[in-house]
Amino acid sequence: MSESAADATTTPGSPVPDTDPAYREAVVDLLGAIAYGEISAFERLAEDAKLAPTIADKLDLATMASGEIAKVHPLHERIRAFGRDPFEAMAPFREPIEEFHGHTAPSDWYEGLVKAYVGDGLANDFYREIAAYLDPDTRDLVISAMEEGYHAEFVVDRVRAGIAEDPRLGGRLALWGRRLMGEALTQAQRV
Repeated sequence: MSESAADATTTPGSPVPDTDPAYREAVVDLLGAIAYGEISAFERLAEDAKLAPTIADKLDLATMASGEIAKVHPLHERIRAFGRDPFEAMAPFREPIEEFHGHTAPSDWYEGLVKAYVGDGLANDFYREIAAYLDPDTRDLVISAMEEGYHAEFVVDRVRAGIAEDPRLGGRLALWGRRLMGEALTQAQRV
């Protein structure tokens, strides 16, 4: 990043020179990662819906999945506004994201829910922190892409109900959550 861009982005809310080529490239990379992450979230939620124990749960997950895919189009438009092809911007992130999901395939409904909760939470926290250093239009877009609606509430309600039915489930899911965290940290180092 050029010295002027680095100076402008040292504190949240600083004016950001969106004409700086290094800044623009970094933003395109960020938006590409988020966009592919949203596509992956759509796929994951659609797969998780197959494991849902009730039709109502299937519909809720399908609704969440459609919300994730709807976030991709505005991200693509912003990438195009920076003069780049959104599919090229997403391409470098496909393999690491797919590898993460390959290493963390849930074996049941509850593991899928916990994976969605932990994975989305980590990504959302990370991207929200980065958003503070972006130009206002990009920052607003990133923050809106991180909005989850009722995802967290849905997961917490279902997992708590499952643990109430079978208290052993809590220990198994705690171990699963630790495994997810470890794999997320490993994959983050590769990106």
